[in-house]
Amino acid sequence: MANKEATVAELTDRFRDSNAVVLTEYRGLTVAQLKQLRQSMAEHATYAVVKNTLTKIAANEAGITSFDDELAGPSAMAFVHGDTVAVAKALRDFAKANPLLVVKGGYFDGAPLTAAEVGKLADLESREVLLAKLAGAFKASLFQAAYMFNAPLSQAARTVDALRAKKESEAA
Repeated sequence: MANKEATVAELTDRFRDSNAVVLTEYRGLTVAQLKQLRQSMAEHATYAVVKNTLTKIAANEAGITSFDDELAGPSAMAFVHGDTVAVAKALRDFAKANPLLVVKGGYFDGAPLTAAEVGKLADLESREVLLAKLAGAFKASLFQAAYMFNAPLSQAARTVDALRAKKESEAA
């Protein structure tokens, strides 16, 4: 009994400490295939086979009830501590090569996700690509702002120069 309580406490902490969680069914996958899947997402997530009853209790203690109906059959969870998009891509790519892996749903940013929504996450560009695009947009905006600030100054300088020339010609 104490062992089950410790397991629930550990799972509850994992739910609370994760950026996102993805529930999968792995029926029919070999130990070698599961190891390969774990390695493919090790940088961003911990992938663990879980007991449904204990996982349901832990998820509920962490305030997540969206898995209640999905926890059936051989279940495993990806507890994301890094890039959620990278984990979704790893799961999608692995499932393409190994159709026995089924993504059942997820939980991200305080909201439940359907399997289709987890798939949409996988279609997003990686965090690095999005940051690079954002940096490019900022750089373009800064160049545009600098041009806009310089344009009135050069225009004012031309106007002052024209006024000076006019004054000189009137004085002569």
